[in-house]
Amino acid sequence: MSPACTNMFLQGFQPTASLRKNSVIARVTRKPRKKRIVILGGGFGGVYAAINLQKLLATDRVAEICLVSHDNFFLFTPMLHEIAASDLEITNIVNPLRKLLHKVEVVVGDVDQIDLAAKRVLISYNSRNYPQQIGYDHLVIALGSVTNFYNLAGCTELALPMKSLSDAIRLRTQILRRLEEANSECSPGDRQSLLTFVVAGGGFAGVETVAALNDFVREALPFYPRLREKMLRVILVHSGPVILPELGEGLGRYTQKVLTQRGVEIRLNAQVKAMTEEAVSVLDGVSIPTRNLVWTAGTAPSPIVSLLPCRKERGRLLVDQFLRVPNWPDVWAVGDCAFVPDIRNPGKSHPPTAQHAIREGEVLAQNIAAVLVGRPLKPFSFKTIGLLASIGRRTGVARIFGFNFSGFFAWWLWRTVYLSKLPGLDKKIRVAFDWTLDLLFPKDVCAVYDFDHHGGNSSSPSRGKDTARSTDDSQSPTHALVSSSGVNGLTTNKPLVAGM
Repeated sequence: MSPACTNMFLQGFQPTASLRKNSVIARVTRKPRKKRIVILGGGFGGVYAAINLQKLLATDRVAEICLVSHDNFFLFTPMLHEIAASDLEITNIVNPLRKLLHKVEVVVGDVDQIDLAAKRVLISYNSRNYPQQIGYDHLVIALGSVTNFYNLAGCTELALPMKSLSDAIRLRTQILRRLEEANSECSPGDRQSLLTFVVAGGGFAGVETVAALNDFVREALPFYPRLREKMLRVILVHSGPVILPELGEGLGRYTQKVLTQRGVEIRLNAQVKAMTEEAVSVLDGVSIPTRNLVWTAGTAPSPIVSLLPCRKERGRLLVDQFLRVPNWPDVWAVGDCAFVPDIRNPGKSHPPTAQHAIREGEVLAQNIAAVLVGRPLKPFSFKTIGLLASIGRRTGVARIFGFNFSGFFAWWLWRTVYLSKLPGLDKKIRVAFDWTLDLLFPKDVCAVYDFDHHGGNSSSPSRGKDTARSTDDSQSPTHALVSSSGVNGLTTNKPLVAGM
């Protein structure tokens, strides 16, 4: 072959070599697959983790974020008792998740199964007969807690929890229905049981509920001509020697004095034993004729948490100081369902409160972002800023940075702090407007919602799976209605009774 032909032959291969080179470069510089972060739970821990993750990651498009929640809204639970007392409109303390999390995929459904080994979650929907599988690279478990009735006879079927928006609506409706029934022609015995309201649990949820309930019922009585205030009984049953033990004995006894002056009977060192359709039995042998029991005396972590093949403390998922589940480096947990160690006090944990869950969500988001870019993790440490409670009629109690406050100033402080924490400027304005109207006009006594008490409640193990609210008097869980199986990280949550 002549040199000229040889040269032409070699030149003919140059584009092919160049293409091969470019194809290699294209394969090397191809963008990596986005990491998928799945958050289970729409309470404080889960939502604030999602809010911070979308700030840190969504703008750079390095990760996809998915939040799974039982409801399509975020409930601001500190104001829940004001819904029951007709102080606030129902939708003013809820925010649409898709409005808060505009860069996060929101999936509304129930968590049925967590397969840690296969890195997938099974989600079910009320409107579908088939579930959806969601895979993940990082999993955040923020399923919160559920009401724990401790298998007390009749309580699961007859008592009203105070944990979800539907619970507050149902309590308000039941109060008004009882007033209507008592105002009709009925026997004195029936009237007594209709107008006796018992609240079990003397922590924050119980005290705020009984105070709001007492104010609401007494202000509503003038609309019912056959009823007198002396017919009304409002009773708070607490297992300890003083209510609001988190605030100390001084503020607890002040709260007891105020509530007693306003007509609330307080039974200390007492526990509810059982409930029938006619009465509530207390452990000291007393039977209280009533058809109304509000239960705030115990919570337990979400039932599906107990089925996970992870170490637990007091029924909650144990996490390290970085909020990561040991032996599962891609699994994290925050909120009521997590046992978060207090690095300042070895052997103790952070309390399952909203203010802690918010900060846990922030630190967790920072740590997941750090893992994705290879930076060091940040340990979680937070000291309680303060504790506040509203005890009705423009009166409150508070402990801020170790200082105690009570009376009108503490009530004003409660409203100011929680109004500032309520997400959304529009919601803040609506709540402030409702509070202003409440100063000028009587409470609304229209029973426009009529829920079936035995269905639709998402706050007990037998009625739901995915709530994330912190309530007082949290104790060890009992899951009599749940069967479990766990193999290689596969967890399922199945009711024993068909159709539940």
